[in-house]
Amino acid sequence: MTPFEIFAQAVGIAAMAIIIFSFQQKTHKKVVMFQLFGCILFAANFFMLGALVGAFMNVVSVFRALVYSNKEKFHGDHKGWMALFMTLYVLFYVLTFTVFGTEFTLRNALLELLPVIAMVVTTIGFSSNSAKLVRLFGLVNSPCWLVYNLANFALGGILCEVFSLCSIFIGMFRYDRKKQEV
Repeated sequence: MTPFEIFAQAVGIAAMAIIIFSFQQKTHKKVVMFQLFGCILFAANFFMLGALVGAFMNVVSVFRALVYSNKEKFHGDHKGWMALFMTLYVLFYVLTFTVFGTEFTLRNALLELLPVIAMVVTTIGFSSNSAKLVRLFGLVNSPCWLVYNLANFALGGILCEVFSLCSIFIGMFRYDRKKQEV
C-alpha cells in the first residue's frame, strides 16, 4: 500500500470509531450528531479510494444530519427534506454512470445501488425522533454498506459495519427491549 492509501484507510478507521460510538448514544440528537462527524470522514475516505457513490452519499448525509439534529431550526419534520435527500441520493447514483464515468454493468449497477438503499433507509430513521428507529434501520443500512465496502476494500468501512451491527444490537439490548418487571 502506498502512503496515500494507508492515510485513506486511517481516515476510514477514524470514521468507523465515531460511527460505532454513535449507536451508544441515548438521544436521537446525539446519535445523529456523531453520525454527522463520521460521515464527513467517510466522505473523505471514499473520495480518496475512488468510490464515488459512497463519497457522494456521505456528503449528502452530512447535510441530512444537520437538518435532522436541528429539526426545530430547519423545520426538519417537513416531508420536503426527506424528498430532497432521497432525490439527491438517486441523482448522484445516476450521475456516477452518466457524468463521472463509472462503467454501467449489472455488477456496478447493483453494487452502486447498495449505498443508495442504505442512505434512503437511514434517512427514514433520522426523520423520526426515535433513537430506537435509527438503530432498527441500521439493520438494513449496515449490510448494504458492508458489501459496498468489501467491494471497494474500504477497511474502515468494513470494520465499521461489523462493529456497527454489534453496537446496534447492544444499543437495542440496553435501550429498546422491554424491561421485564420483577
